[in-house]
Amino acid sequence: MPPQQQMNYGAHEMKSGPPPSRAVHMFPGSSSQPLDYALKETSPFLGGGRIVGGRVIRGDRPTSTYDLVEQMRFLFVRVVKARDLPSKDATGSLDPFVEVKVGNYKGITKHYEKKQNPEWNQVFAFSRDTLQSSVLEVVVKDKDLVKDDSVGFVRFDLNEVPTRVPPDSPLAPEWYRLEDKKGEKKKGELMLAVWYGTQADEAFPDAWHSDAIAPGDSTSVSPTYIRSKVYHSPRLWYVRVNVIEAQDLVPADKNSFPDAYVKVQIGNQILKTKPVQNRNMNPIWNEEFMLVAAEPFEDHLIFSVEDRVGPNKDDAIGKVVISLNSVDRRADDRTIRSRWYNLERSFSDAMDGDRAKKDKDKFRSRLHVCVCLDGGYHVLDESTQYSSDLRPTAKQLWKPYIGVLELGILNADGLQPMKTREGKGTLDTYCVAKYGHKWVRTRTIVNSLNPKYNEQYTWEVYDPATVLTVGVFDNSQIGGSDNNRDNKIGKVRIRISTLETGRVYTHTYPLLVLHPSGVKKLGELHLAIRFSSTSMVNMMFQYSRPLLPKMHYKRPLNVMQQDILRHQAVNIVAARLGRAEPPLRREVVEYMSDANAHLWSMRRSKVNFLRLTSVCSGLFAAGKWFGEVCMWKNPITTILVHVLFAMLVCFPELILPTVFLYMFLVGIWNYRYRPRYPPHMNTSLSCADAVSTDELDEEFESFPASKSSDIVRMRYDRLRSVAGRIQTVVGDIASQGERLQSLLSWRDPRATTIFVILCLVAAIVLYVTPFQLIALLSGFYIMRHPRFRHKTPPPPINFFRRLPARTDSML
Repeated sequence: MPPQQQMNYGAHEMKSGPPPSRAVHMFPGSSSQPLDYALKETSPFLGGGRIVGGRVIRGDRPTSTYDLVEQMRFLFVRVVKARDLPSKDATGSLDPFVEVKVGNYKGITKHYEKKQNPEWNQVFAFSRDTLQSSVLEVVVKDKDLVKDDSVGFVRFDLNEVPTRVPPDSPLAPEWYRLEDKKGEKKKGELMLAVWYGTQADEAFPDAWHSDAIAPGDSTSVSPTYIRSKVYHSPRLWYVRVNVIEAQDLVPADKNSFPDAYVKVQIGNQILKTKPVQNRNMNPIWNEEFMLVAAEPFEDHLIFSVEDRVGPNKDDAIGKVVISLNSVDRRADDRTIRSRWYNLERSFSDAMDGDRAKKDKDKFRSRLHVCVCLDGGYHVLDESTQYSSDLRPTAKQLWKPYIGVLELGILNADGLQPMKTREGKGTLDTYCVAKYGHKWVRTRTIVNSLNPKYNEQYTWEVYDPATVLTVGVFDNSQIGGSDNNRDNKIGKVRIRISTLETGRVYTHTYPLLVLHPSGVKKLGELHLAIRFSSTSMVNMMFQYSRPLLPKMHYKRPLNVMQQDILRHQAVNIVAARLGRAEPPLRREVVEYMSDANAHLWSMRRSKVNFLRLTSVCSGLFAAGKWFGEVCMWKNPITTILVHVLFAMLVCFPELILPTVFLYMFLVGIWNYRYRPRYPPHMNTSLSCADAVSTDELDEEFESFPASKSSDIVRMRYDRLRSVAGRIQTVVGDIASQGERLQSLLSWRDPRATTIFVILCLVAAIVLYVTPFQLIALLSGFYIMRHPRFRHKTPPPPINFFRRLPARTDSML
């Protein structure tokens, strides 16, 4: 790929605004969907210059560190600490806090009780575009139940505030003497730092933002819920457990043999062995299980041997608790040594390692197991179709990264309100982007249906066959309970392999969400994306490597195991990210990971069938064209096909070169019409615009079903009808295969006799006749003129249809 083209123009040549966005279509059928749902190309002015057709046109101003977003200027105020503050109450105590005020915007630090030398170390960021005052006031106040008293303040003329842009060193805070309203110096000093900066400033992510509150309101939003954050998914491991056998079990009823089984548990994951066939005191199971664990390991691996004494009644025989930190790890399929463990009666005894050492000479029931952490697998924690990372768990197996992905989240437009505040519809939105182990969350923009984020993030790319996911959510934790679910507004998926290296993609993506009432557009998200390659040779070589790590092919997991393990992995990731601050809530993680993509949906079934017919449409078209050739619909075309066929038969060495040369020429021809835009959600392809409300309601039904019995019965009958048609087609295909098998099975002795005789005759004829002559005669016979055809099927078809199938043996 050629390097990214850069053009330089003077500032006077860039005064005109960007052209209006232009809708583009990615798929042949995408033009049938509404224009409002289409992807639109834009030409914004970003930190690196203006983007036109994927190229960067640089202006006279210096290039910003964040060159994929619009540069936003902020007034930063860092309140570090205070000293020697005077007391205000009659008791001589002081409960200080700081109020930072610029015009109608004000931010407040937390307050301390009875402290005259408090430390806050908080940063406030005021958007420079919304500043309506030329004076900054930093006021120290005393918290009071009735009215907060002013201790003193410091004023700054905003015209004198310095500008700081990374990589400049951070501005050193200074001590400022407090003043009263008359301008007289008072007791007490405040350490502050005030400067102008951009979103590239190191203080930006943790700062309190003025665009996160309404003017004049400083108490409606907790900084915990609004700040931007970078999260890292926990490192997930597959735990392979082989329960082999037990020895010398001592059941509660010593007069009978136990019906023993083993329960394996990590956290909320519980698996059980099958009961043994022959009951004895030394049962053998030899069963293998797979579980998921996350570093740092917080849960133990617990084995519980239990005796099934009756229906829904089990007696515990003993327990074994193993710390996952002590378990062997492997990156390949080498053999792991099994171990014997003493069974303890209680969980506390099993956790007490010292007790086990003291009682090592005493008689104990024992459990024989083999446990290891399999690091050669990639732990699937998202939908297979939209995987953002394919690396194994073991870091020693990681290859060097092949590229860098840069994402600029610019803004959202035309969002639909989901809540009301002060009688007006509004939203408190934030974006979440997920790729690989790294999740990012933008700051929450409060009370805005057209929020501007302008935040840029970077990921290392290890495989181009991965997907970046960006979602938009409404923050329901602001002004409400922590139990409110954050509403989903929509998401965008971008496959990295569809991007050209070095090109900057700037588009507005429609935010489409499927509701029980139908598909809805809830707004548009404006993104800038660039994929840069570190080594084109390594990237090309990546296409020859297996998609998944080698262990997936050496010791593959079955489909049911993968689904269960994926569900457990998503739960673990959601639990860990939900404990961060601000938390990334479970509904956000599940929506970004497509945790429910495997559930049944009539709409998805139709989509997959239509996709299959679209893939096979080329074959159907070729078959139809060949049928027209055989029927001599166009005699000239048929004659040319006869000539070409004769040439290929006479010179068979030209067949493969001709096929590959044809594909080469088609590929070169299609290069002119190659897609220049990333793929996007398509309502027509998804059948979202022509699906019934009942089918949508079924798609959003909980699992297990919670609807009334009449609705469930109606849907079950509909499913039976669809499954019946599929069953018929599958049966017909199986019948044709069984007829082929019966040719030589003597199930029909007369048919097999005819076929055997024909095979002998064919062998003699093919032996004495040149192959080219046989091929020519066969081809000319198939393409014979309709005058020499009959309307009845030919004898070979009649013979094949009379062959028996195994349908006669079915009940």
